[in-house]
Amino acid sequence: MIGHFRKTLWRILVLLAVLAAAPALADDPPSPDELAKIRTGNAACMACHSEAGLKKPPKEGVDLKALRKYLVHADTYAASDHGQMACTKCHGDGYDNHPHAAKAREGLSECQDCHARKAMRIERQFDKSVHAENLSDTFTCATCHDAHTMALASKLRDPHKIVAQDNKICLDCHDSDLAFARIAPEKKKRPPIDDIHDWLPNTRLHWKAVRCIECHTPAEDKLSLSHEIQNKDKAEKKCATCHSANTSLNARLYRHLATEEQHKYGFINSVILGSSYVVGATRNPTLDFGLIILFAATVVGVLGHGLVRIITTRLRRSKKND
Repeated sequence: MIGHFRKTLWRILVLLAVLAAAPALADDPPSPDELAKIRTGNAACMACHSEAGLKKPPKEGVDLKALRKYLVHADTYAASDHGQMACTKCHGDGYDNHPHAAKAREGLSECQDCHARKAMRIERQFDKSVHAENLSDTFTCATCHDAHTMALASKLRDPHKIVAQDNKICLDCHDSDLAFARIAPEKKKRPPIDDIHDWLPNTRLHWKAVRCIECHTPAEDKLSLSHEIQNKDKAEKKCATCHSANTSLNARLYRHLATEEQHKYGFINSVILGSSYVVGATRNPTLDFGLIILFAATVVGVLGHGLVRIITTRLRRSKKND
């Protein structure tokens, strides 16, 4: 009861924060000059928090063992959703000087500070997810989403890159006993995902072509991907959901490209044809008709050739007999 009251109160406070911060949330991207300043400031952080900084720290007394846990790849960060933000936007008071203040982590900005609107919707979805059953108090956005690397699907665009990024999040835990043990309740063993998915043909190939969330989130949620991660009992197991002309992938993995293609050309089949072959979803009626004609012509040609051979052979034999 108390937990429900706290969540309700938090949602009310977040809503008020959204209304108060609406102008800030609508800020335009930084200008070239502002971005240059951000890059310069971030470079000071990367001087330590990078592979180069680990090999040759610019300051004395750096705890290299601790530093190794907090390395950031500058190019990957620059290409991420937060790549145009200053490190100090999230890492505020206590991080300006080295060594960082003992309680600096307490001042870290939380995701909902900027993503308040989404946070309210996501929390409602998460409360119904399999992750909330035993991990609601310890599972955070950062458990799955690394703010230094994550990029929206609409930004990555290439479905193969989207799949690689998103499935890595799932497989890093669900395909590793060590990683799973760090998050899971005590004494809970990692379920063998290959055995659980033994009903799915070419399982590992599927994981390279589509995301886990295509099947493990509610099928009816078409507006945006849900954070209601479902267990194996609720997950989608109907092949036709993807492998049909009305494939759900158009509203999921390919939805950003599909919307763009729909506006540009009036059809969306080219999105899938240009990305991967999905049996049953990538049919082209004109191509199908052409292939049928070609197949029929081949059959007629083979039969005709055989018939001509039979006739000519008999004619030659009859001439010899004469």
